[in-house]
Amino acid sequence: MPWKEAGPMLERTRFIEDYLTGFFTISELAVRYGVSRRTLHKWLARHDVDGSNGLADRSRAPQHSPQRTSADQCAQVVAFRKRFPFMGPRKIIARLSELHPEIAWPAASTVGDILRRADLVQPRRRRNPPAHPLRARTTPANAPNDLMTIDYKGQFRLRNHRYFYPLTIVDHVTRFILACDAFGSTEQGHTRRSFERVFRTYGLPRAILSDNGSPFGSPGLARLSRLSLWWIRLGIAVERIVPGHPEQNGAHERMHRTLKAETTRPPESTLDRQQARFDRFVHHYNNERPHEALGQKRPVTLYSPSPRAYPESLPPIEYDGHLELRKVDDRGTIKWKNEKLFLSHTLDGETVGLEEIDDGVWSLFYGPTLLARFDERERKFYG
Repeated sequence: MPWKEAGPMLERTRFIEDYLTGFFTISELAVRYGVSRRTLHKWLARHDVDGSNGLADRSRAPQHSPQRTSADQCAQVVAFRKRFPFMGPRKIIARLSELHPEIAWPAASTVGDILRRADLVQPRRRRNPPAHPLRARTTPANAPNDLMTIDYKGQFRLRNHRYFYPLTIVDHVTRFILACDAFGSTEQGHTRRSFERVFRTYGLPRAILSDNGSPFGSPGLARLSRLSLWWIRLGIAVERIVPGHPEQNGAHERMHRTLKAETTRPPESTLDRQQARFDRFVHHYNNERPHEALGQKRPVTLYSPSPRAYPESLPPIEYDGHLELRKVDDRGTIKWKNEKLFLSHTLDGETVGLEEIDDGVWSLFYGPTLLARFDERERKFYG
């Protein structure tokens, strides 16, 4: 099966994502991925049943093995466990081998499987570090303003040898470019002003998807930045791509390729002239250019502003009454069990909420947003 060298799982995942957009037929995707329609239908069926796990290659091991443990041996193992309920698989095998050395007993791992099938083993609860709570695409994107994608398109040098950084803001569903602004840096101040203009003009989205770099994210707790904290205050869900996986914002990256080809080769001589060139590109992209992913429709024919207006004053952060509330001081710390606990300087002056979800394990919230899990015994944050 000629999946690309990037890996079959990645290609199958991309195929599922392309299919779920509704913009492609199976025949078109078969041509794009170089496989038969029958193969694509097979992976769709497996994904419908098992989700992403169904995209993995299945074992080609035989269904039956001549070395399979006999029913009599299984019965003896079960009977021995019921007689000695505190013996584990290794001890059971050691003892049965002494009592019946003439029998070739299975490995301890096989005995463990036998005991699990007989419901004689209580699984242990493991505390795996939870996944990052702000990972990408938990918010479905089906209509305009469901998801706004954003990015800085690297850096370019003008003909006067000064660098500039294009900030692009796009409605994911309709591909409508909301802003393409050329800045001399990626600092938070002018980035926020650009968003304020977009929010006043087009309203608020349900969610924003970004990478993890500045000014959208930071290396600190939950990768919070001042900008993402502001979005949360506005009632916008913050989504992140997995670090090192720009393909999770693939539609935006594809637009960037067109932007680079049409507006930066060669660049203009000044920042103002470059911005004028970006403005012409945005008008053409939104109003004149049909998009294959949209069924050859133009973004302007599909996009409409959000009904959620931008509030000039931030709404207060509210918490349920059962949460433990803590005020973050100017050092980014809260008081916990008579000790100082550092969270993040981004949260200076804010109030956070903690909810106990297990013995000594707490969920840390900023408003409705889960930031991390906190283990008070280890005094560590996860996520």
